[in-house]
Amino acid sequence: MAEKKQNIEIERKFLVTSEAYKALATCHYNIVQGYLAKGNGRTVRVRIRDNKAFLTIKGGVLEGQRLARFEWEKEIDVADAKELLQLALPGWIEKTRWIVPADNELAWEIDEFHGRLEGRTLAEIELKNENQTFSKPDFIGEEVTGQPEYYNANM
Repeated sequence: MAEKKQNIEIERKFLVTSEAYKALATCHYNIVQGYLAKGNGRTVRVRIRDNKAFLTIKGGVLEGQRLARFEWEKEIDVADAKELLQLALPGWIEKTRWIVPADNELAWEIDEFHGRLEGRTLAEIELKNENQTFSKPDFIGEEVTGQPEYYNANM
């Protein structure tokens, strides 16, 4: 039997100070996403990433934790995702996600927003535990982890 994936996300979020990440990126994806529901620290999101689609449910920060939160994600049919996007709350998000390798087998996910959020660029790094250390490249600026105005669901 396959090992069950832990449905826990531990990530930190930062402002981006330059486009230097583009030269370091190993790949990038175009993403359109919308939120079907949000409130009380929980979100239900539908996302189309290039030619794949996902339904994601996220919870608030887990009790006794600083960063860890519940995340459940399943791949769904792209046609179904397009239908679900029609039910999304106003304010779809369009972005390009750039993947930049980091130390300790980690990766920076740099989101360059488009449309109504043009000019905003944020970086996230997903950690294996809350105390994991990592180095910050020169293009990483101020940390905005936990600041609600930088949650995709609030943009």
